[in-house]
Amino acid sequence: MTGPAVRPSPPGRFGPAELRLALAAPRPAAGLTSEFRLVDGLRTHTRRSADPGGDGTPVVLVHGLAVSHRYLTPLALALSATHPVYVPDLPGFGLTERPGRAYDVPRHAAFLAEWLAAYRLGPVCLLGHSFGAEVVAALAARRPDLVRALVLAGPTSDPAARSRRGQIGRWLVDTLREAKWQAPILLRDIVDARPWRVFATLSHSVRNTIEADLVRVTVPTLVLTGARDPVVPAGWRAEAARLVPDARTDAVPGAAHNVATTAPGPVADAIRGLLAPVLRR
Repeated sequence: MTGPAVRPSPPGRFGPAELRLALAAPRPAAGLTSEFRLVDGLRTHTRRSADPGGDGTPVVLVHGLAVSHRYLTPLALALSATHPVYVPDLPGFGLTERPGRAYDVPRHAAFLAEWLAAYRLGPVCLLGHSFGAEVVAALAARRPDLVRALVLAGPTSDPAARSRRGQIGRWLVDTLREAKWQAPILLRDIVDARPWRVFATLSHSVRNTIEADLVRVTVPTLVLTGARDPVVPAGWRAEAARLVPDARTDAVPGAAHNVATTAPGPVADAIRGLLAPVLRR
């Protein structure tokens, strides 16, 4: 029993219906179900859609810092009519087992490669949001055979604010622009991850030079942000796209940093637009 359909809120908003969907796991909801598999020695949780059939490229959504699959469930639902969608919780986050240390970007990328092997997936479309964009860029640079297309949604971190103070300052500004119904998800995710892991992962993020991975990406890439995103301003969005040999940019009006959460319809359409010419090649 999957429950009633969820009518998405307008871009830039996130309401009670989306909150209930986000917090549903591991219970089935709106066609999304949970699975647990052993990956690299960790009991790993994945929220996934039913396979819609056809030849739709699988889309894997990779969450950002301090959060989990929960805030990406509206996007997973928006994509599920045309593509198999998978939303794994990275080690220590969401419902995945917590290792004793916080993984850095290369370690997360290696784990994601193991996760793809466990699901016998690839090549796939990878969407990484915020810190997740750093992880998928690292994987695409190291294992291009696993990636058909890449979406960097709100990629961190802008060299102009590449410090813990700089990133925290921008995130505080972003909280004033985000839909308030997201707050319970963030609180739940921080409790699951533990504050020390969040802080340690932030330290790994600001030490990671994403530019070194972007120049090695060989697949079609979309750099996507909200038009009101203070964490990833327009200049860094353009620079990130310039570094990738085959990249385009887009900005969703009305959305801030959590564009993948508050604008699932436009983001899903942008992903389909990216994949359409890739599938014709």
